[in-house]
Amino acid sequence: MKRIILFATVLVACAILNAQPAGQGKLPCRMEELTSPQFVKAVEASGGVCVIPIGIIEKHATQLPLGTDLFEARASVIMAAEKEYAVVFPPYYTGQIFEARHQPGTMAYSTDLMWKMLEETCSELSRNGLKKIILFNGHGGSTYFLQYFCQAQLAERKDYVVVLFRSGADPEKDREIKELKKASRDGHAGEEETSMMYFIRPDLVDTEAIGVESGASQGRLDMMPFGYSGFGWYARYPNHYAGDPAQPDARLGELLVTKEADQLAELIRYLKHDNTLEQLQQEFYDRTVNPLKKD
Repeated sequence: MKRIILFATVLVACAILNAQPAGQGKLPCRMEELTSPQFVKAVEASGGVCVIPIGIIEKHATQLPLGTDLFEARASVIMAAEKEYAVVFPPYYTGQIFEARHQPGTMAYSTDLMWKMLEETCSELSRNGLKKIILFNGHGGSTYFLQYFCQAQLAERKDYVVVLFRSGADPEKDREIKELKKASRDGHAGEEETSMMYFIRPDLVDTEAIGVESGASQGRLDMMPFGYSGFGWYARYPNHYAGDPAQPDARLGELLVTKEADQLAELIRYLKHDNTLEQLQQEFYDRTVNPLKKD
């Protein structure tokens, strides 16, 4: 009996010594979790693809946290990177948010800083071997800024490529999303965003605070014809909330997160295995040296 107990004890001890902590051996996709030796492997495993989930620190109505866009962007990106491996940059919140400077908690950095931060981040990623950079925008206010940043890549030669992710239709998921939605008006901090956070971090959603402030458009510049103004958003939604009050639905949030994750995974896969963009970029740079030279 003693031999049996001793043998069993030895087996348990060996199992403990040989056991690996949960997740050990699997290469993390989150850049901040990688050791330096793991990072070298991650660059190779990712095919040089890195995704920067871009959010912002701003008011999201009265029921959601200031970092809502960070949580939502990162959730889709990490889910995508687990489907098709890529390196995921740490939480990034330097973007355009001047329209919410009147609201408590908003972090609105200068135009020079937001540009230099993104430019130098891309440059540093490239220096470390990550030459294919995807920008995943989780904040609508940064849309024009990020599009222009991509256009500006044509201004001078780079040794890396930058791609801004753009989601598209998914007939199956879109059908279920439409069926689940209850609000007729849904925008910033509305039903979709609240449902996404309810799926990602339900503990951060204050359901009792939904609709405390109005999310209806005030239309204070609706009579201005044929013009665009940076004050347009403030004129419509000074409460920094656009939508009808609606209780969140975790399934709706899950569909919205996974839809973008699935499509982002496709983009990652393409960039890992296709070099057409890099070839076009180099061809363009070469031709700009002497536009009059015939091919």
